[in-house]
Formats: sequence, structure tokens, C-alpha cells
Amino acid sequence: MRRYEYRRITRPSAANAPYNQMFRRLIVQTVALVAVMAALLFVPAGTLAWPGAWAFLGEMAAGSVLIGGWLARHDPGLLAERMSGLFQREQPRGDKILMAVFLALVLAWLPLMALDAERYRLSHVPAWLQSIGALALAMLFVASFLVFRANTYAAPAVKLQAQRGHRVVTEGPYAVVRHPMYAAAILYFLGTPLLLGSWWGLAFAPAFIALLAVRAVMEERMLTRALDGYPAYAARVRYRLVPFIW
Repeated sequence: MRRYEYRRITRPSAANAPYNQMFRRLIVQTVALVAVMAALLFVPAGTLAWPGAWAFLGEMAAGSVLIGGWLARHDPGLLAERMSGLFQREQPRGDKILMAVFLALVLAWLPLMALDAERYRLSHVPAWLQSIGALALAMLFVASFLVFRANTYAAPAVKLQAQRGHRVVTEGPYAVVRHPMYAAAILYFLGTPLLLGSWWGLAFAPAFIALLAVRAVMEERMLTRALDGYPAYAARVRYRLVPFIW
């Protein structure tokens, strides 16, 4: 008598559905962002044969997916905040204006570096400095991961997240500087032009760092008014962005 073996068909657990849905959304947003950056780089460059740009886009895509995947599993609330955009309803008007200026500068900065480094080849950045740029971007993602692991309230918009039980975070990198996410962003604005091979792009870094400093001060004013315990924390942790400097 022939014996038949029946296999039980397994389906994804319902508990994994929110994770899968959020991870798919993360992939879509990451692909869209990388596509926009690729257009801003390769179109003005006039060529696809630009190793520095491919390395930059690869690092941005890999870092975003790795950190986003971890957040989707361990802190979906923060990932939802991170994917909700730079402009939000609860955000102060001043921060919206500042971020609009920031975004406009970045959208001009990437094509400028393409024209400088590839189309007209005005800059000549040695390979070892380009490697340091790539390392700086890798360090950016490591620092960002440490920030997200410590602070579930690290939203892209300046706002009080009362519905999520917003509290002062003092652990991890927040024990060193008060705005470690902005400190990590400095690595982006220094590492990107080095990796892409553009001295003109690097010349814009001080302007971006100045905008980060302005935003840090604006955010602190809001947190001092609205978040219990923030003044005591600010008095205990002296430096905003860079230890022993500011």
C-alpha cells in the first residue's frame, strides 16, 4: 500500500506582519532616496563611470537598510518617526524654515560636487583621502545606530513626543554630548565630499555644520521649556556637539 506524506504548509506568522510591512516601506523609501541622489550626481557628472559616487550610494543604501531593519524589529515606533519626513504638523515653524534651507542646500550641493569632481575635474582629491571619506560615512552609521539604540525619541523633526512618553535620555552617546545625532551628521558633511573627490563640496561643510549648531540651540530652547529634567541634564552634560569644543 502506497504511503502518502502530507506536509503542513506554513505561513508567515501574524506577529511578523507589521515588521514585514514596515520593512517593505523602508526598502521603497531607501530605493527612492538613492535614486534621487543618483540622479543629482550622475546627470550633472555626465557619466556613470564614477567609482566614488557608486561607493557613496552603496554605503548610503546599505547603512539605511541595515539600521532601518534593526529598528523595524526592535523599535518600530522610532522607525515610523524616522520615515515620517522632515516636515511634520507638530514641528515649530522656525524648524520647518531651517530644514527647508538645509534641504535646498543639499539638493544644490550634490550636483555641485558632480560638476567639480567629474564633469570639469577641478578638484584632485588623493585616493587615500577618498578612503577616509568612505570610513567617515561608515562611522556615521555606527554613531547613528548608537544614537537610535539609546534614544527612541530621535525623530527627524524637532517636536515633543508626548504621546510616546517623551523623556530625557542620558545614556549612551547622550552622556558625552547633548546632540550626538547632529555630531554624527558632521561625519556625513565631511566624508561625502572627500569620497566623491570634491574640494568645493568640502568648502560647504562649515555652512552645514553652522546650520546644525543653530538647530541644536533651537531644539534645546524647546526642550528646556517643554521637557521635564532637560535643564538639569544640560547643566550636567556641558557640550552640545563636540567634546571640549562646543
